[in-house]
Amino acid sequence: MVNVRPLRPCDVDALYAISLATGLTGGDASLLYRDRKLMGHIYSAPYASLQPDLCLVAEDEAGVAGFVVGTADTRTWERRLEQEWWPLLRRQYPAPDAARMAEWTHDQRRVFMIHHPKPVPAAVVQSYPSHLHMNLLPRLQGRGTGSRMFAAWLSKAAICGIGPLHVGVNRLNARARGFWHRVGFIELDIPEARAGRTIWMGRE
Repeated sequence: MVNVRPLRPCDVDALYAISLATGLTGGDASLLYRDRKLMGHIYSAPYASLQPDLCLVAEDEAGVAGFVVGTADTRTWERRLEQEWWPLLRRQYPAPDAARMAEWTHDQRRVFMIHHPKPVPAAVVQSYPSHLHMNLLPRLQGRGTGSRMFAAWLSKAAICGIGPLHVGVNRLNARARGFWHRVGFIELDIPEARAGRTIWMGRE
């Protein structure tokens, strides 16, 4: 049985682990990174710290194996990260040498993202200002857990003033793209996405 419930402080380590285990186009990225927390520093832990009221986890008999996190206003969220989240990490992780970018490891590429976070394109946030991230370990995939988590998150989000939503999906992650289509998201045709690896999807 899978239980979908609010995040607890003791779940944060699981968020880090899930972020790494799903960080390679939805698959396990653990062999790519020496620092096992970098993916979580970017994609899940800030929500647990700064927006815990919009964090849910999915837990089975083996433990927490999925999460959904998000926020109502993406531009406000980006400003909060700049003020409250990135500064400490930038002190912890020195910026990599840009002159040697071609030699960067996967860790260094993520550290660069911490020092130079890329804002969501304006064409996305103007029409779809809210956003979320959801990741499930393979043992929960294909069992309807994602749809349950999304429905539960929407119920919480309605109380918090969530508006039209967007998600960013790796172009190569066909499974994730299919899921978001099934729950009402459409792919957005914006110039910034046509040549990049991220596809932006929106839902009214």
